[in-house]
Amino acid sequence: MTGPERKDTAEQEKSRGTRSSRGSRHSPAATAAGRVDGGSPALEARGLSRRYGRDSGLVRAVDEVDLAVPAGQALAVMGPSGCGKSTLLHLLGGLQRPTEGQVWLAGRRIDTMSERALARLRRDTVGFVFQAFHLMDELTAVENVELAALLAGRSPGRARRRALHLLDQVGLAGRATDLPSALSGGQRQRVAIARALSNEPLVVLADEPTGNLDSAATLEVLRLFEELRTAGQTLVVVTHDTRIAAVADRMITMRDGAFADDSRLAATATGAVHGRER
Repeated sequence: MTGPERKDTAEQEKSRGTRSSRGSRHSPAATAAGRVDGGSPALEARGLSRRYGRDSGLVRAVDEVDLAVPAGQALAVMGPSGCGKSTLLHLLGGLQRPTEGQVWLAGRRIDTMSERALARLRRDTVGFVFQAFHLMDELTAVENVELAALLAGRSPGRARRRALHLLDQVGLAGRATDLPSALSGGQRQRVAIARALSNEPLVVLADEPTGNLDSAATLEVLRLFEELRTAGQTLVVVTHDTRIAAVADRMITMRDGAFADDSRLAATATGAVHGRER
């Protein structure tokens, strides 16, 4: 489904240009859906705001933000704690409703959808990765990964095959039957990333994915995000970790709920991940 007709400046059209896919059968995102018909951005915000409180207690967590993320782009949103980046991510993924403005996902406006319709679109279109992993402690790694597919109505056999394939792709084929308590922080985050890819999402949204990890585990996750980027997976990561820039095509800096800077990153930044050996 295409987005509504709209007039764009030449610069806006340039910023929305879709990067060509560089998929590989060896990469976790190689079979991701990841495309929108008609050239619409995979994800778009228009005049997006989220406010809390009132009068002297008013907080502008997100303040009239405009954003277009083309399909296949890896975007890092950076800034200090409290700048609004996590709120922005939750708005883009339909986890929160905006005070004002619009959010478009896969060519569909989501901020006016019913909760049921939004939950269905979110399930089929977005993969979430959180700082705290949010794995179910009583389920094994493979059961955690296949759960989203089962909830979406996939057959048990198909969901299990997909889950095992993804665990293999993130380097955890030998830990499929382990509970989260038996895994390290980096391994749990890789399970969470595999779960996010379970339904072949258009967009993966990651909220401080390295925030609870040590340096070695952070490098493992950064390398995995680099593989997703190389495969053409649309990716939005909010973080205060400057190393995320090594796996992004574009970086936005936030201050006080607004965008302070929007930069295109050189392709050579990718090598920075591999240059930091422990």
